[in-house]
Amino acid sequence: MRPVVVRRPVGAPLLRGALIGGAAYGVGRRNARNAQQDAAQDQAIAELQAQQQTAAPAAAPYVQQPPAGGQDIAAKLSQLGGMVQQGLLTPEEFAAAKARLLGTGG
Repeated sequence: MRPVVVRRPVGAPLLRGALIGGAAYGVGRRNARNAQQDAAQDQAIAELQAQQQTAAPAAAPYVQQPPAGGQDIAAKLSQLGGMVQQGLLTPEEFAAAKARLLGTGG
Protein backbone atom coordinates (compact mmCIF):
# COMPACT_ATOMS: atom_id res chain seq x y z
CA MET A 1 0.00 0.00 0.00
CA ARG A 2 1.23 3.41 -0.95
CA PRO A 3 1.12 6.33 1.48
CA VAL A 4 -1.35 9.03 0.56
CA VAL A 5 0.24 12.41 0.20
CA VAL A 6 -1.99 15.35 0.91
CA ARG A 7 -0.88 18.54 -0.63
CA ARG A 8 -1.91 21.84 0.81
CA PRO A 9 -1.91 24.99 -1.20
CA VAL A 10 1.23 26.96 -0.44
CA GLY A 11 -0.19 30.48 -0.69
CA ALA A 12 -3.42 30.04 1.27
CA PRO A 13 -2.03 30.06 4.84
CA LEU A 14 0.23 32.98 4.07
CA LEU A 15 -2.56 34.91 2.44
CA ARG A 16 -4.90 34.25 5.36
CA GLY A 17 -2.22 35.37 7.82
CA ALA A 18 -1.56 38.50 5.82
CA LEU A 19 -5.26 39.37 5.69
CA ILE A 20 -5.78 38.82 9.41
CA GLY A 21 -2.58 40.61 10.34
CA GLY A 22 -3.34 43.54 8.06
CA ALA A 23 -6.84 43.92 9.45
CA ALA A 24 -5.54 43.79 13.02
CA TYR A 25 -2.88 46.37 12.18
CA GLY A 26 -5.51 48.68 10.69
CA VAL A 27 -7.77 48.35 13.72
CA GLY A 28 -4.84 49.03 16.04
CA ARG A 29 -3.89 52.19 14.14
CA ARG A 30 -7.48 53.41 14.15
CA ASN A 31 -7.78 52.82 17.90
CA ALA A 32 -4.52 54.66 18.53
CA ARG A 33 -5.64 57.59 16.39
CA ASN A 34 -8.99 57.72 18.21
CA ALA A 35 -7.19 57.64 21.56
CA GLN A 36 -5.00 60.57 20.51
CA GLN A 37 -8.04 62.54 19.34
CA ASP A 38 -9.84 61.80 22.62
CA ALA A 39 -6.82 62.93 24.63
CA ALA A 40 -6.55 66.16 22.62
CA GLN A 41 -10.28 66.80 23.05
CA ASP A 42 -10.10 66.17 26.80
CA GLN A 43 -7.18 68.59 27.08
CA ALA A 44 -9.05 71.26 25.11
CA ILE A 45 -12.10 70.85 27.35
CA ALA A 46 -9.96 71.14 30.48
CA GLU A 47 -8.35 74.33 29.15
CA LEU A 48 -11.74 75.87 28.36
CA GLN A 49 -13.07 75.01 31.79
CA ALA A 50 -10.01 76.58 33.41
CA GLN A 51 -10.51 79.75 31.36
CA GLN A 52 -14.17 79.93 32.34
CA GLN A 53 -13.37 79.48 36.03
CA THR A 54 -10.80 82.28 36.00
CA ALA A 55 -13.07 84.59 33.99
CA ALA A 56 -16.22 83.92 36.04
CA PRO A 57 -15.42 86.20 39.04
CA ALA A 58 -14.60 89.13 36.73
CA ALA A 59 -17.89 88.75 34.87
CA ALA A 60 -20.12 88.88 37.95
CA PRO A 61 -23.05 91.21 37.28
CA TYR A 62 -23.36 94.42 39.25
CA VAL A 63 -26.35 94.44 41.53
CA GLN A 64 -27.57 97.88 42.43
CA GLN A 65 -28.43 98.28 46.09
CA PRO A 66 -31.61 100.13 46.96
CA PRO A 67 -31.02 103.62 48.35
CA ALA A 68 -30.59 103.71 52.11
CA GLY A 69 -32.46 106.95 52.59
CA GLY A 70 -35.20 109.07 51.18
CA GLN A 71 -38.45 107.50 50.08
CA ASP A 72 -37.54 103.99 51.24
CA ILE A 73 -37.16 105.06 54.87
CA ALA A 74 -40.23 107.27 54.67
CA ALA A 75 -42.28 104.34 53.34
CA LYS A 76 -41.07 102.07 56.13
CA LEU A 77 -41.81 104.71 58.77
CA SER A 78 -45.33 105.16 57.45
CA GLN A 79 -45.77 101.38 57.45
CA LEU A 80 -44.62 101.23 61.08
CA GLY A 81 -46.99 104.11 61.94
CA GLY A 82 -49.86 102.20 60.36
CA MET A 83 -48.97 99.13 62.41
CA VAL A 84 -49.11 101.24 65.59
CA GLN A 85 -52.53 102.61 64.60
CA GLN A 86 -53.79 99.07 63.96
CA GLY A 87 -52.54 97.99 67.37
CA LEU A 88 -49.95 95.56 65.99
CA LEU A 89 -47.07 97.48 67.61
CA THR A 90 -46.82 99.23 70.95
CA PRO A 91 -45.40 102.77 71.04
CA GLU A 92 -42.22 101.37 72.63
CA GLU A 93 -41.81 98.82 69.81
CA PHE A 94 -42.42 101.58 67.28
CA ALA A 95 -39.73 103.76 68.86
CA ALA A 96 -37.22 100.86 68.84
CA ALA A 97 -37.99 99.98 65.21
CA LYS A 98 -37.75 103.65 64.21
CA ALA A 99 -34.38 103.98 65.96
CA ARG A 100 -33.07 100.85 64.16
CA LEU A 101 -34.37 102.12 60.84
CA LEU A 102 -32.79 105.53 61.25
CA GLY A 103 -29.57 104.03 62.59
CA THR A 104 -29.63 105.93 65.85
CA GLY A 105 -29.33 102.88 68.07
CA GLY A 106 -32.08 101.36 70.08
